[in-house]
Amino acid sequence: MLKQQLHLKLSQKLSPQQIQLMKLIQLSAQELEQKIQSEIAENPALQDDIVPRSEQESDYEDDATHIDAQDIDIDPYISDDEIPDYKLYTKNYSNDTDEKAVPIAGGISFHQHLENQLQNLILKPEEETIAAFIIGSIDESGYIRRSITELVDDLAFTQNIFVEKETVIKTLKKVQSFDPPGVGARSLQECLLLQLERKVNQSEAARLAQKVLETSFDEFSKKHYTKLMERFQITEEQLKEVFKTVGKLNPKPGGALSGIFQNTHIVPDFILTIEAGEIKVQLNKRNIPELRISSEYKDLLAGYKDAKKVNKQQEEAVLFVKQKLDAARWFIEAIEQRHQTLLLTINAIVQHQKEYFLSGDERKLRPMILKDIAEQINMDISTVSRVANSKYIDTPYGNKQLKSFFSEGMKNEDGEDVSTIEIKKILEQLIAKEDKKKPLADVALTALLKEKGYTVARRTVAKYREQLEIPIARLRKQI
Repeated sequence: MLKQQLHLKLSQKLSPQQIQLMKLIQLSAQELEQKIQSEIAENPALQDDIVPRSEQESDYEDDATHIDAQDIDIDPYISDDEIPDYKLYTKNYSNDTDEKAVPIAGGISFHQHLENQLQNLILKPEEETIAAFIIGSIDESGYIRRSITELVDDLAFTQNIFVEKETVIKTLKKVQSFDPPGVGARSLQECLLLQLERKVNQSEAARLAQKVLETSFDEFSKKHYTKLMERFQITEEQLKEVFKTVGKLNPKPGGALSGIFQNTHIVPDFILTIEAGEIKVQLNKRNIPELRISSEYKDLLAGYKDAKKVNKQQEEAVLFVKQKLDAARWFIEAIEQRHQTLLLTINAIVQHQKEYFLSGDERKLRPMILKDIAEQINMDISTVSRVANSKYIDTPYGNKQLKSFFSEGMKNEDGEDVSTIEIKKILEQLIAKEDKKKPLADVALTALLKEKGYTVARRTVAKYREQLEIPIARLRKQI
């Protein structure tokens, strides 16, 4: 039986302005620049040029009447009695202080490079379709992650081409002859062998390395030196040459090309300097234009305001102009609030890690979590997370990501709080100084850390080692 009921519900919802602010806080300096340019292109009431104050001031008085046909107060949009600070900023930078950024070279993508080589092969129409499909199945590292059976099925379902496995394998071999060497491999072993095949006629070490990889890849990858020397009846010097030859090969042939066309240039969001022992930090606004509201749109509203009568089309025009002016004001205010939030957060972080920023010694980094900064600046943890996650700071010691300064803490033997970053740094130093013929296992590393006053469990040492992307002792062993 249907029944109607009335329920009262109280809920909290973010306003569009708050949502916009949260999105802007999360953006990096480069992304913010793109967002501003996009907003300027979409909103004609928003401009980025600097206009003198005398030209910005309006001649209209605040006590003017409203438009008869619409209850809209347009005075706030045409009155400039109180000009915000952002309208008075100027970029007083000399040519000597301009940033010298390395331009990013343009070019074709990795897959386009392979497709261009496909045109040099003499293939039947069906083989050309298969080859193009195989190229499309190659990932950015240069590998094919699908089996031959899966490729045959995909060709049947997506291209309506029914072929045998042998045909696909034959076509794949042609694709594997493309540059860079090793492209189109289905495994690391096949990738290395494809590269060695082009070096077989160059050296004895290359031929021996090919033989080792073909028959004993498992022992080779696990660095079982004694087994390899006994199986192939070779000396230690010959085995060194094998590893040296394989070490020169590229395990990710696709990355050599795909990485060229990616813009890896980092634009810091903050600039930190040290002058006379004092730390100074500021926002990087060099590529962020100053924004203002279009005077033309304010003049347009003033014209409608002076009109005695307005028709329906003019009413719609007034509403459109008002909406654009509102959006422009909200966006400018959100940008200013973003700057204030970022400065408040970075100053709290710098103050908390003052010893590190003065010395550059990572061992002086103090334990710090998001909650510490959030309580200090009286903001939500999610806001601090948005600031720290994608922002970089330019320091005398290089560009650093803000989230790298956050770490959990633990107590040493003296009862002092130390950062896990400090422990990782010491762990990295211990591994760097170890005897590579007898690398230290995690148990030995745990004992050495304990001698230095850091009581850490073996599993924790293994976790820190993996975070530092350092392999286990067996894989660090050298001849």
